[in-house]
Formats: sequence, C-alpha cells, structure tokens
Amino acid sequence: MAYRIGLPHYANTAPLVHFLEPPRGIELRFGVPTELNRWLVEGDVDLSLVSSYFYLGERGALRALPDFSVAVLGSVYSVNLFHRKPWDALRRIALTSESATSVRLLAHLLEQSGVEAELEPTNVGLEGLDHYDGVLLIGDRALEAYASLLDRTPPSVHALPTRPAGIYVTDLAMRWFRATHLPFVFAVWATRAGEQPPPEVVALLRHARRTGLGRLAEVARAESERLGIPETLLQHYLWNFRYHLEAPDRLGLEAFAQAVGLGGPEEYWSV
Repeated sequence: MAYRIGLPHYANTAPLVHFLEPPRGIELRFGVPTELNRWLVEGDVDLSLVSSYFYLGERGALRALPDFSVAVLGSVYSVNLFHRKPWDALRRIALTSESATSVRLLAHLLEQSGVEAELEPTNVGLEGLDHYDGVLLIGDRALEAYASLLDRTPPSVHALPTRPAGIYVTDLAMRWFRATHLPFVFAVWATRAGEQPPPEVVALLRHARRTGLGRLAEVARAESERLGIPETLLQHYLWNFRYHLEAPDRLGLEAFAQAVGLGGPEEYWSV
C-alpha cells in the first residue's frame, strides 16, 4: 500500500512541493487545510501538512516533524481581512471555510481589541463586501484578491499598500506580530501519534525543500504563471516564509496555543 502524503495546493507551499518527486510507493494527495486535517485523523493520508490550530487541538493524537513549518515573522500577505470600515467598526464578517487556524486567529485578534463582530462561514470573495463589513480570505484566493486591487504596474514590494483601491487589507500575521513580536505558525507536518514517518520520506521532503528554496526564482516564476500575479510580487511573497520550525517559531506556536486555550507540551518526532 502506498504511503500517502497530504498537501495544500497553495503558492506558499510551492517551495516544499515544486521539486517533490515521489518515488514508487509514495502518493501525493492535495486538498485545502480543513480537508487535510480531516484526512489525517481519519486515516486517509499518513503524513500531512495540517493547520496549527488543528494540530494544537489534537496534540494527543498527532505528532509533528521537528523541523518543518509554514510560518512568517510579520506580514504573510495571504491571510487577509478585506474591509471597507475601520477595524474597530467591524460588526459582520464573512469567513473562509478553508482554514480553521486563520478563523481562530481572527477571532482572537478581534477579542483582544474589544471588537464584537458576527463571524459567518460562507464562500465569497471581494464581492462579499457589498453585504459584509469584512471578508476573510486565505491562500491563493487572498493573494489574487490583493493583487487585483493593485495598479497594473505593481508598486515596490518593499512598500506594498495596506489600503489599495480604498479597501483596508489587514494582514492577520502582521497584526499578531505587532501584539506579540513573535512569528506565527500556520501549519506543521504531522502524522498520527503512533505512526512514525519512514526516514526516507522525511529525507525526500527535506531534499525537496532545500531544492525549492535554493531555486526560489524558478518556483516564483511557475507560480506567477499559474496565478497570473507579477513575478516580483510572488518572489517577495515566497522568500518571506519560514519553513524550518526554528526556536522562535516554536515560541510563536506556543504563544498561540496559550492565547486560544490549547497550551500543553509539544511532542516532535526524532527524525
């Protein structure tokens, strides 16, 4: 039976996946984060990228790889709340159904700032701003929505606007950073607790990551063509990520766990 690896098909994981060439006996299965979470606990995949909020809530049932993450220190650019009213005036927000972590992070940030908003799961894009005060988008949809608000010629990637076309774009990871001065971890690689991943699978993932980061311009070019987003914007977006679950990332993950009432000891595979 094939060893099954679960992956989201987002640009932010492209450096991990673009050069991943599974040999015979290893199968890749793609889905959105909420699907991957479910597949892992139900046994439909053996190793998967899972959202950090889900992992923290299932720490007794799951165990993470020690040196893999999808994290940022500051802006992430693809977990965005789009809104026309100022943050403090938000009362009704449309939520993505793709990620429990981003929804919980938004709820925490709203609570911390004393904003009481109704959060409604739905599947809308920027057109939802005709009916909602804000719309939460993640992944490629958030990146594409942001890019669509920019002028045809993008500004300097070092000075990206936070209110293009008159719409506020609140980057949730940046708001977290301003409050904590810590990275935010969006995802980790995990297996079920009693099923250690084969060393050759972990080595395959590390090789793909090393190659992807070493040839990031190629990855950015391919994702730019896939999404129709300027290559300079894609490359800036990708080099911003932290993929190694280093000590600051673990501190950020634990801070998020404490913030949402899921604190407890972390357990990682020794591989």
